[in-house]
Amino acid sequence: MTSTTDANTDTTGATDTSGTPGTYGELRAQLATLTTEAFRPELAEIDRLSTEEIARIMNGEDATVPAAVAERLPQIATAIDATAERMARGGRLIYAGAGTAGRLGVLDASECPPTFNTDPAGVVGLIAGGPSAMVTAVEGAEDSKELAAADLDALKLTADDTVVGISASGRTPYAIGAVEHARAQGALTIGLSCNADSALAAAAEHGLEVVTGPELLTGSTRLKAGTAQKLVLNMISTVTMIRLGKTYGNLMVDVRASNEKLRARSRHIVSLATGASDAAIEAALAATDGEVKNAILVILGQVDGPTAARLLTESDGHLRAALAAVRTT
Repeated sequence: MTSTTDANTDTTGATDTSGTPGTYGELRAQLATLTTEAFRPELAEIDRLSTEEIARIMNGEDATVPAAVAERLPQIATAIDATAERMARGGRLIYAGAGTAGRLGVLDASECPPTFNTDPAGVVGLIAGGPSAMVTAVEGAEDSKELAAADLDALKLTADDTVVGISASGRTPYAIGAVEHARAQGALTIGLSCNADSALAAAAEHGLEVVTGPELLTGSTRLKAGTAQKLVLNMISTVTMIRLGKTYGNLMVDVRASNEKLRARSRHIVSLATGASDAAIEAALAATDGEVKNAILVILGQVDGPTAARLLTESDGHLRAALAAVRTT
């Protein structure tokens, strides 16, 4: 899901747009303090290099990102555990950001239903500027905290929800506004940025500051900062789903078989989990309306389809717990 408001006009609320000296002085001063905006004089003539040389430099820059993420793993893990606890009570995971950060949130949210068979409303991505901002930059929309609050209000936010504000700079008003509004409503809040001592991290209950350093192209935070954000969002959604029982070991047992590739993958997953014959796999899937997790329980627990469904409901969807229940009866 994207922002409920299409903002194709300037929503900054600025009173001086004349372009006179000093109009953007305060903002320029703010940006000058950000690591992600720093100029790298050693790369000032990168355009004179060969294509392969530029590619090697970029590759070297990208290789530093996992280490930056690793430095924040304890904080990331704490935030994930808090998120999983809320989602286990029926809460939602909501991402909110602008530009690249918003697009990454929408991407991660959109991949959860086919991967983990989640309700499309269970993991939501909000991007400043609405659906059109996914493919066309609506840069002014990021300057409105009020837009973020309105987008969250449209979702009828609850105290069981988790809101992740995403901003490379850590100063984007839309992301900060989302976190501030969510926290005031009692929701869990996470602020993901790529600068230290950011306003976004300060506004959130869990501040995740993955400092990736100056970019190859000055201020182009779709590069290292964007890569870092993607890695952390992968962790938040994936590990949360593991904690919620959406996997069995490293198998995606809640995968939604919505196309031929995924139907084949479903059968492969059941095979890996059970070692059963093709005929047994087909029979189990037929008995469970194609539900992979249920089919595995039918085979390993030697129960029928309805019993498998009941046991999984009683175990809150955790296959290992359902199997343990079969073995103790």
